Amino acid sequence: MNKIDQEYWEERYATHKTGWNVGYTSPPLKTYFDQLKDKTVKILIPGAGNSYEAEYLWNNGFKNLYILDFAQQPLNNFKKRIPEFPEAQLLKTDFFEWYDSYEYIFEQTFFCALDPSLREPYVEKMYQLLKNRGKLVGLFFNFELTENGPPFGGSLSEYKSLFEHKFHLKVLEPSINSIKERQGNELFFIFEKKS
Repeated sequence: MNKIDQEYWEERYATHKTGWNVGYTSPPLKTYFDQLKDKTVKILIPGAGNSYEAEYLWNNGFKNLYILDFAQQPLNNFKKRIPEFPEAQLLKTDFFEWYDSYEYIFEQTFFCALDPSLREPYVEKMYQLLKNRGKLVGLFFNFELTENGPPFGGSLSEYKSLFEHKFHLKVLEPSINSIKERQGNELFFIFEKKS
């Protein structure tokens, strides 16, 4: 398996090998965002990539928003689209080395891009980064875990066993409004940090 590191991702962006990038906000997340009333909440989008979700949130008044990626190119792409976005809220760093706290963390193709050996550390880090009763919300791929990736797959039962010790699993179910190419292969979830 290729080493999935910063250099790997920089090369993927440089050569436009970004098949996960749909070019707009994922419909299940857009539907969720449209229900959020408090626009002052502090939000993190890790492994943000080109982050059309962040663009949508920003344009809809969510200004306490941070996007994190350890590749520079997607952050540059985002800044070109949203030049007024504060530099201090563009975090070029390793997710596992970041420390802060948030009310919401949104997951969109980050988990599936990580080597599966990092899944338990991911759960622990999400728990650390969320404030008490904070929510981790997003999409997981629902297909067999493979050795080849990214994306790496997973199943509802695997996600349940990974997260249930640290989070209340409020929602974990097949997504009903995925894009055509991902229909039947995504799970929408809302996990609330246990106190």
